[in-house]
Amino acid sequence: MPVHARTSPLRPLPRLIFASRWLQLPLYLGLIVAQAVYVVHFLVELLHLVEAAFGSQTALQALINSIGYKTTAPVAALNETVIMLVVLALIDVVMISNLLIMVIVGGYETFVSRMDLEGHRDQPEWLSHVNASVLKVKLATAIIGISSIHLLKTFINADNYTDKVLIAQTVIHVAFLLSAMAIAFTDRLMAHPPADH
Repeated sequence: MPVHARTSPLRPLPRLIFASRWLQLPLYLGLIVAQAVYVVHFLVELLHLVEAAFGSQTALQALINSIGYKTTAPVAALNETVIMLVVLALIDVVMISNLLIMVIVGGYETFVSRMDLEGHRDQPEWLSHVNASVLKVKLATAIIGISSIHLLKTFINADNYTDKVLIAQTVIHVAFLLSAMAIAFTDRLMAHPPADH
């Protein structure tokens, strides 16, 4: 029997409950502000990197402080390790920014209101089939990527960390990996339940 589209208006209480989804709007707008802060931070760090490449000691010191790089010998000029740590920090900002976009766009589309982007030339490919499950897996994957960058930064700068910190970060990264695998496996089971024999 075909299901007819609802034509009667919602009763007051269901209408209020359904309208409460708009309470999430300030949260997504707040994340957009956080995204803008990340853009400013990225540009400041990039400017410091360029200035340090041209010999600015002030910019170099700002970079060393921001990445937490410590060494027994004073750093007089930009070296490969500092460049690598700064570039990884910039990649980290980009990946967190990507995570924010996924949460803002995917979350709004899934939990608040449709964006009607169908047919728009800039519509993200993943948004065409986004739902709570897909969003969860994509977020878990993005978090693993961010954790990988953090772990790489720690290993490059390992002299400034204790063995306890190195082990803890590695264990946390493995926990993220296992969690993402569990989420993906559960999602696969829910999408394709095993056939009964």
